Amino acid sequence: MRTITVPSAMREWADDERRSVRTIGFVPTMGALHAGHMELMRTAKRLTETTVVSIFVNPLQFGEQNDLESYPRPIDNDLEICATAGVDVVYAPTAAAMYPADFQTQLTLGPLAEVMEGASRTGHFDGVATVVTKLFNAVLPHVAVFGEKDFQQLAIIRQMTRDLDLGIEIVGQPTVREPDGLAISSRNTRLDTNQRRAAACFPRTLDAAAKLALEEGYSPAEIIEASHSRIADEPLARVDYLSIFDATTLQSVSKFTLEQRRPGQVRIGGAVRFGDVRLIDNRDLFSP
Repeated sequence: MRTITVPSAMREWADDERRSVRTIGFVPTMGALHAGHMELMRTAKRLTETTVVSIFVNPLQFGEQNDLESYPRPIDNDLEICATAGVDVVYAPTAAAMYPADFQTQLTLGPLAEVMEGASRTGHFDGVATVVTKLFNAVLPHVAVFGEKDFQQLAIIRQMTRDLDLGIEIVGQPTVREPDGLAISSRNTRLDTNQRRAAACFPRTLDAAAKLALEEGYSPAEIIEASHSRIADEPLARVDYLSIFDATTLQSVSKFTLEQRRPGQVRIGGAVRFGDVRLIDNRDLFSP
């Protein structure tokens, strides 16, 4: 496995692979890798001939300096995980290499970035889109794999890729979960024992919402109300937001149409806090 830290060197490697008619799969990450990331790597390896994983903690997508500084960076463990997964190249540029002193250009997104996570994190997805575009330009992937746990991010990257004619296939990977249903996340390690137990109420609430939706008698507003009540039964949980939304536009759904009652059309998701740990999750509303 090779490690590359300079954008020009990454681009040179990618150019060589493309000249050799070898397909490139790409998994962008911010490190602190776990089983969910490994599943993304497996998918990339299955779909393409060479696999690149990027490890870069992007300062443009952090609203607070403390959050950026406290983000875990276990690089040795991350490299070991990548090697075990059979990754061909780890691209780990420095912030100075990605954003030199004269860097000025950022992408500005539209309505997809203004709802849910974007409503409370102004500029977050602009930073995500900017760094992903820079990574795409260095890695030159044929396929890029993103997790469905960050479904809004996935939808934004798909839209951006279409809008900018990037010619990259964006693949969504179903969320990898713990045995009790909690979505695997690096943030889970920050939960204490009681918070970790309580956090299982989040995926259970989403599953219960899907059961209500499949019964057909419940409106989106009623399902959201029931979901709030269910989480309120857990004293350690505090809801930031819950939303039933269109899987393409991300706009809130107020009434289910016949088309929306099919799998893949509508999702329920949100953010819930357990102490100072904020977890996000979502699921398809009309899949069993």
